Amino acid sequence: MDVVSDAIAAVRTGRPSVNRLRVSGSWCVRLEPYEGAGFHVALTGGCWLLPDTGPALTLAPGDAVLLPHGAGHVLADGPADAATLARAVPFDTVGDRAPRPGASAVELLCGKYRLDRSHTHPLLAELPDVIHLPREGAGTDRADPHPELRSAIALLAREAGTPGLPGACAAVPSLLDLLLVYMIRAWTTDPATGSGSARWPAALADPVVTEALRLLHSDPAAPWTADLLATRSGVSRATLGRRFTTLVGRPPMAYLTWWRMTRAATLLRAADAPLESVARQVGYGTPYALSHAFRREFGVTPGRYRAGHLPRAHSTSLAKQS
Repeated sequence: MDVVSDAIAAVRTGRPSVNRLRVSGSWCVRLEPYEGAGFHVALTGGCWLLPDTGPALTLAPGDAVLLPHGAGHVLADGPADAATLARAVPFDTVGDRAPRPGASAVELLCGKYRLDRSHTHPLLAELPDVIHLPREGAGTDRADPHPELRSAIALLAREAGTPGLPGACAAVPSLLDLLLVYMIRAWTTDPATGSGSARWPAALADPVVTEALRLLHSDPAAPWTADLLATRSGVSRATLGRRFTTLVGRPPMAYLTWWRMTRAATLLRAADAPLESVARQVGYGTPYALSHAFRREFGVTPGRYRAGHLPRAHSTSLAKQS
């Protein structure tokens, strides 16, 4: 696994959803804050996105926008004033409407991802409230800066807009996951998205830090030491410690402990495997050792943590594993 994939997997819960919004004329819809991330893609026409906090922005055809922290916002046909915003109708009440005669239709792909923010990876925590990914170069000689993102959008638009396609129930969630990866990847690699002053894009661009992160995420259960990790990364222990701490925000071994606990939490939420198995998968020799480290990080034992994240039918018996 790599850092971006692991960061998403650690917080993702349930299945993502998507629908199409088609409106025309004068319109204004509101999406309340929610526990997760959301996105919009302008397929036809343009609109304004007005976050509850922060500047408004315009979406042109082909533009995508990610709201990674579920910020409340309004979509409208123009830069609405306070009175218009107050009258905005809930997004769920609009749906797919036929365009009014003589009016230009606006068509958007809108989706949500359900996320558990109790232990968010710092890469995701660092994302701004709004990431605007314009389709620069469309219709010009300039190259599209995110061609893979456009390909995913085109596939998703077809699957979501063509009812009854065989296998659509499997294809749409997979394409939504792919879209999320591409949007976060675009932020980490393109300074135009506002990531230039952020810490994690710099960490992922540093070959030494990237190699150390790859090693830790590929096998977090390995008996890592600072010396071994530095040797495998091709630098001295002092060099790795300095570069890793500066760009990641904590020393390599502290990051490893944090990631092991985060990985353990993911495993505890996903299955009812014995604690001994979970401990082995994250590098601890006994359930007791895991429980001690886990309680220090989360404030509860692994058994009680899992009991609070599984269906009620399992809660009582699993809590006794603490």
